[in-house]
Amino acid sequence: QVQLIESGGGLVQAGGSLRLSCSASGRAFTNNAMAWFRQAPGKEREFVAAISSSGGSTYYVDSVKGRFTISRDNGKSTVYLQMNTLKPEDTAVYYCQGPLLPETIPKIIAGDFSGIDYWGKGTQVTVSS
Repeated sequence: QVQLIESGGGLVQAGGSLRLSCSASGRAFTNNAMAWFRQAPGKEREFVAAISSSGGSTYYVDSVKGRFTISRDNGKSTVYLQMNTLKPEDTAVYYCQGPLLPETIPKIIAGDFSGIDYWGKGTQVTVSS
């Protein structure tokens, strides 16, 4: 079983940047997709970004396109989320998730998280206006 540890969250002013990291243990990391999700206070959890096993394909929710970049370092079993031009509406707890089978990606993009039964603690991102 893969263990995921998210880090890098914090308080930042609007327009600022943060880079989240997710360190994963377990062999399954390298051969599977990974994703980031977020949940704002009083709102449903939402998909943010996903990346294929090789890093060759990436996917984003429309609200972060052009501002966030997901990447991975398979040698370090780590996935990153570079967040630029942050907005107050980006305030949320951010969760890393994986390993994900490729066929899971369209489902989570569509908001179907039924195949995910465990969520870690996440990392808090707060953007002040």
